[in-house]
Amino acid sequence: MEPDVAARRGRIDSEHPSLSVRRQCELLGLGRAGLYREPSRESDEDLRLMRLIDERYLATPFYGSRRMAAWLARRGEAVNRKRVQRLMRTMGLEAIHPGPRTTTRDPDHEIHPYLPRGVTIDRRDQVWSTDVTYPPLEDVYMFLAAVIDWHSRFVLSWRLSNTLDGRFCLEALDAALEGRRPEIFNTDQRCQFTARASTGRLKEEGVAISMDGRGRALDNVFVERLWRSLKYEEVYLKSYRNVREMESGLEGWFAFYNHQRLHQGLDYRTPAEVYHDPTPINPRGKETPRTIT
Repeated sequence: MEPDVAARRGRIDSEHPSLSVRRQCELLGLGRAGLYREPSRESDEDLRLMRLIDERYLATPFYGSRRMAAWLARRGEAVNRKRVQRLMRTMGLEAIHPGPRTTTRDPDHEIHPYLPRGVTIDRRDQVWSTDVTYPPLEDVYMFLAAVIDWHSRFVLSWRLSNTLDGRFCLEALDAALEGRRPEIFNTDQRCQFTARASTGRLKEEGVAISMDGRGRALDNVFVERLWRSLKYEEVYLKSYRNVREMESGLEGWFAFYNHQRLHQGLDYRTPAEVYHDPTPINPRGKETPRTIT
């Protein structure tokens, strides 16, 4: 890294009361790549295993480290459970069925109930949710957060980071809240979403906070489907060499997803059309609107 760039990055204050990290980078002339610290590198073998684990997890999200290690062994991979645990932890993965708690929560913050249960989703900005996934570069995994509207499946915002801290999640939340407010905001119970900064921001806006229940695979189903589509339609088809290529690819795919990709559950309309058009959705042959169970 050039000394001048390092000096400018050193001036970034992650706790600044009024300027986001992204805005500080813009003012310092760092560009979007200036948002990222130098990521730690994974070995080629670990990256290969992480790709296998990631693809298996998409198909069987109830696999914990024990089952994942057994599945890898059946493929002829000489890898023990401890290594699988470490790689899954690096990727932010955990099995969705009830079991030993591996999700990290801010110990000073309360747990919120799962609010959408029994709610009929029939309008935009009724329920939003967010989650994190882990698209790979050639030699490291990045972390991607997105905020989605349940009624329309419209992606309101997304942010990329190379560290699993809460800043990029808060920036995604701030971007989504520009000019809009949900009635309910649903997350999982990870520390990025239970941090005081995130929950405090929601409380300031008068938003009801909801958190996934343990072992409930469908509590955040819309964003899980988003990740599946993203990976099979974009990420797994590409080999991003750097952050710039990844951001460009993600930007293009999210634009396609919001404005061009037709959804069967939206009566073959796009998320943008449904989000910006109050006409009720009436999927052919399907009952609507949907009530969350």
